[in-house]
Amino acid sequence: MNGTSEGPAPAADPDGSAVTESDITTPARTEPPTHRAAFAAAPLAMAVVDREGTVVDANPAFGELLGAVPEELAGAQAADLVDLASDARTWHSYREVLRGRQAKLRCKRRLKHPDGHSMWAQITITPLAEGSEESPGVLLSVADITARRELQARLRHLQMHDPVTRLPNRTLFFERLTAALEPESYEQGGTGRIGLCYLDLDGFQAVNDTLGHRVGDRLLAAVAERLTRCADEAGHGRATAPLVARLGGDEFALLVEDSTGTEQLADLAESLLKAVQAPFDVSGHRMSVSASIGVVERQAEGTSATGLMQAADTTLYWAKADGRDRWTLFDPERNAHRMTRQALASTLRPAIERGEFQLEYQPLVGMEDGRLRGVEALVRWNHPQFGMLTPNRFIALAEEDGSIVPLGRWILDTACRQARQWQLDHPDEPPIFVSVNVAVRQVWDSDLVADVAKTLAETGLAPHLLQLELTESAVMGSAGRPLQALQALSDMGVGIAIDDFGTGYSNLAYLSRLPVSVLKLDGSFVRGFQYEGEGVPPNPADEVVVEAMIQLAHRLGLTVTAECVETSAQASRLRRIGCDTGQGWLYSRPVSPDRISGLMGVKA
Repeated sequence: MNGTSEGPAPAADPDGSAVTESDITTPARTEPPTHRAAFAAAPLAMAVVDREGTVVDANPAFGELLGAVPEELAGAQAADLVDLASDARTWHSYREVLRGRQAKLRCKRRLKHPDGHSMWAQITITPLAEGSEESPGVLLSVADITARRELQARLRHLQMHDPVTRLPNRTLFFERLTAALEPESYEQGGTGRIGLCYLDLDGFQAVNDTLGHRVGDRLLAAVAERLTRCADEAGHGRATAPLVARLGGDEFALLVEDSTGTEQLADLAESLLKAVQAPFDVSGHRMSVSASIGVVERQAEGTSATGLMQAADTTLYWAKADGRDRWTLFDPERNAHRMTRQALASTLRPAIERGEFQLEYQPLVGMEDGRLRGVEALVRWNHPQFGMLTPNRFIALAEEDGSIVPLGRWILDTACRQARQWQLDHPDEPPIFVSVNVAVRQVWDSDLVADVAKTLAETGLAPHLLQLELTESAVMGSAGRPLQALQALSDMGVGIAIDDFGTGYSNLAYLSRLPVSVLKLDGSFVRGFQYEGEGVPPNPADEVVVEAMIQLAHRLGLTVTAECVETSAQASRLRRIGCDTGQGWLYSRPVSPDRISGLMGVKA
């Protein structure tokens, strides 16, 4: 041992030979893939963009997407490659992400490949970490969503189109209509007007009922084809053809954007009518149908989709009501009357409770001596919005909704109290009777006999000073409860008058079986007398007819009152042929109760 330190002995090979340190080979270690390798191998198109918006690097997928070699894209502006500057909002967001002020940008763009085909892409831009190998900037990734967009488009088409006619459905129609009424749509040029034809097939339900829904659907499809053809012809030479849509059932609509006026819509509606009128051959059946069309045309500004459709629906209703197989143009005045009617109908009952009604009285004058015999009570509605309304504006509405019953009770009570008051105020004058109009519904929906008895008892008015007027159509042919009520009232001593006699059945023989005491001749008979003494010879037939009616009425024990007496010549002729009393402007218009007091005891 010489004291020198020695290393370990060399290892031996299996065959006994020594292995030196230099012969030892360290096993190779597998390095994990770098970010760069993942970037290059990724199937998603990606590019690294610096803070100035310049492409620093792009992967092969990005180059393939844009039809370029990735190396060639370096140095290009990313915004130009994927169309980020096409709208201001996206461009602003992109710049904010580049500056680190916004975390992410995601948008969709339609990109065009150099070979000519287009694709839809979803673009995402996110900041890169400051400590990454790449220069700080953003990562731009592009995903091809063309297939997804096409599927969405197909689904939207199915959702927005009618499966029977393949026309746009209600949803798509209202989408287009709403867009057409946006200010940017009509302020960029054009006429600034919009038109609509709202079409409904007449009697289509009968086709479904008799031939089945399958035939009905095929008929609807055939109608749709003709409407589309008309729209295409109407759009010839224009920027766009009218949009044809099926709104549901047998209802169709044609929307005309940038219409040139009512004449254009009228021509379109006329062509639609003619197209539908031609016979259809459907499933071995030859059938003819017609259509009713509501036409609306107006300025787009200030018009809403709801308002336009309401006007079209109203006008379609008018076309139906006017006889069908026609088109009708929207009339603002007619619509205003309809709206007023609806407003009145909704406030009738509350108006009775609020005391908005009042009575005026028109004199009934004896033809022989010209003295006041009675008055007819005429109701007026002092409406807070529409002013003083005459009965023709609201009585029919009251009959429809049943409010005529409480209104009728109020009229009866008020008129009887007033007649009794006149009697008390003028004890030296013969008492005058009051005539009150009664609707048929009052007889059916209330106990009219009980109401009259109660009113007479409470007011102290004698029954013979009350006269009830019913129209000829209501009285003639009466049976059952109405006839029993009239008979009970007559037995009570109340007078029963037939108003507007001569316009309905005019069956004088039937009158002998009714408890009627007075006939009121319709004013149309009296107007034929107005030219005597004015240089125009009277029509002898008018006088013959009226005289015969008066004579027959007298033989049946009835008295006759002539309505609408306006001239002394009419009064003279009526007096000559035996008419008992007259009513009209010759004597007085309907007036307030105090004016009637002034006429009592005065010869007209």
